[in-house]
Amino acid sequence: MATIVKDTGEIWSRLFDHRPFIQGEITFFLREFQDKRDDREVARLFKILEYSSELGQNHLDRAEQLGDDHLPSLKANVDVALSMCECVLQKEDQFNSDNRLEKNRQVRKEEWEKFVSDISEKCEKVDQEFLSKEQELKDFYADLETKLHLKK
Repeated sequence: MATIVKDTGEIWSRLFDHRPFIQGEITFFLREFQDKRDDREVARLFKILEYSSELGQNHLDRAEQLGDDHLPSLKANVDVALSMCECVLQKEDQFNSDNRLEKNRQVRKEEWEKFVSDISEKCEKVDQEFLSKEQELKDFYADLETKLHLKK
């Protein structure tokens, strides 16, 4: 029975005791970052820290001063550009209204030409009707005159 307990304990330690595996991974990790890389990451972190502290101490004040110096002129330039854009939009609206006026003029011109052509056609019809009635009257009076001359 003692051997069964001993074997069971050994099986349990192999299945559930991960300390040897974890210890091996820890030593590999330490060897990778300490021995092989020679603290390059630490040096890089120190360089980044130095650069960021330099930026915070020296360049931040300079950037603020440059912003104070140049932002008003930049704002003025943007305002000028905005007003120019508004002028262009107004011109475009005016141009579009001129187009509408021109279209309306064209429509009125076409209507006027149609009206004139209709009036001309009606005048021609009236003239032809007048000529035909005149011819009928001439024929009637000529016939009447011939009949009157015969009766004399």
